[in-house]
Amino acid sequence: MQLTDPDRLFPVDPRQRDLARALYGSVSDLPILSPHGHCDPSWFAENAQFSNSADLFVVPDHYVFRMLVSQGIPLADLGVARTDGGPVENDPRKIWQRFAKASKLFRGTPTALWLDHSFEHVFGIDQILNEATADTIYDQIEVKLATKAFRPRALFERFNIELLATTEGALDDLSWHQKIKDSGWQGKVVTTYRPDAVVDPEFDGFAENIALLGTITNEDTTTWRGYLAAHRARRAFFKTFGATATDHGHPSAVTANLSDEAARALFATIMSGAFTAQDAELFRGQMLTEMARMSLDDGMTMQIHAGSRRNHSADVFVQFGRDKGFDIPGRTDYVAALKPLLDAVGMEPDLTIILFTLDETVYARELAPLAGAYPALKLGPPWWFFDSFEGIKRFREATTETCGFYNTAGFNDDTRAFCSIPARHDVSRRSDSAYLSTLVTTGRLREADAFEVAHDLAYGLAKTAYNL
Repeated sequence: MQLTDPDRLFPVDPRQRDLARALYGSVSDLPILSPHGHCDPSWFAENAQFSNSADLFVVPDHYVFRMLVSQGIPLADLGVARTDGGPVENDPRKIWQRFAKASKLFRGTPTALWLDHSFEHVFGIDQILNEATADTIYDQIEVKLATKAFRPRALFERFNIELLATTEGALDDLSWHQKIKDSGWQGKVVTTYRPDAVVDPEFDGFAENIALLGTITNEDTTTWRGYLAAHRARRAFFKTFGATATDHGHPSAVTANLSDEAARALFATIMSGAFTAQDAELFRGQMLTEMARMSLDDGMTMQIHAGSRRNHSADVFVQFGRDKGFDIPGRTDYVAALKPLLDAVGMEPDLTIILFTLDETVYARELAPLAGAYPALKLGPPWWFFDSFEGIKRFREATTETCGFYNTAGFNDDTRAFCSIPARHDVSRRSDSAYLSTLVTTGRLREADAFEVAHDLAYGLAKTAYNL
């Protein structure tokens, strides 16, 4: 049986559905650009066999395990490593069985679409995953994973990925990217500069991180001038491994544009360790503006991911660390928060700052008007909790009338789950085709223009926004 409906996400009105099919057909086979994500570069450096089904679909995917945890299944029972090295389930088949038994929890969610797409179109599975079919499907996947056709590089090529960007911290030596480069493999896997650990004074080990940044760059990071020079050096290093973008995961969108004297004084306070939460917030805000200025110099696209209340569960954070499904959306102010940065660089046509939000209420009220006015701003696609059919639809409906399509940055999948990449792009292409068909059939967009826009949303806008 088919796990996926060929007309999934298309309108039910016959005329709109026919047009949506045609629009989707024109973009469905375009190469995938994945300019922001969290896949592990070691996969492509080593090109080793994926270890098992659970490690591929369950253990690394917070969309999956957070839902299971919400129904009382402990993270440890799903094989998620503890920070103290304590015992967790290490039998992948048992992890898979727990996942399969709870599979009904995903009904109606985008995760179900992604999983069914991966099972059917990547692994050729034609059974619905549940407790009764768990072992059979597990064995089918294991047989496929043992073949060369399912090694990371082969799947990369099969998925028609033109470029995939990983995300590494500022202190990373990029050794896996070096190994990819040395291998001679032609797949394009690049890095992205993520400096959170050395710009957020409240990040664990911040002082030690700053010292290491100085050691790596041979700059005196105890001084404001030396600290900024160290960032420039690391950005240049990342560019040698293909980086075209930076990424900034801040708790808010606050920016600042302090005088040099005030910035030096703030840096001294931060380095003393005797800073307040307000000092830390101001410093993060100043560093967003500094990073924007550096992007003007080196041409790197700047991504701001604001508004996630990270590590909401203190117990989960202590036991399992970051990125374990307990990052929750929060209200975010962009109009006032971004003004210092925009006063400094917002009118620069050669700068690209891509804004992401977890606060949907600001799409029409704040983000679309901002991106529809400032040359430096682009809107990133619906992110995290909203990279779904409904999320994409709401995004288009709330932003298009004010900032159009061409002040947005296309689509990126932002995933750690490698096999979900083609599924996520498929959902985006179908969702946008459905939206465009509605515009055409209600007289708001010419049909010929809709086909051009569909191509741009699926491919062209990301290529431009990320300088690919």
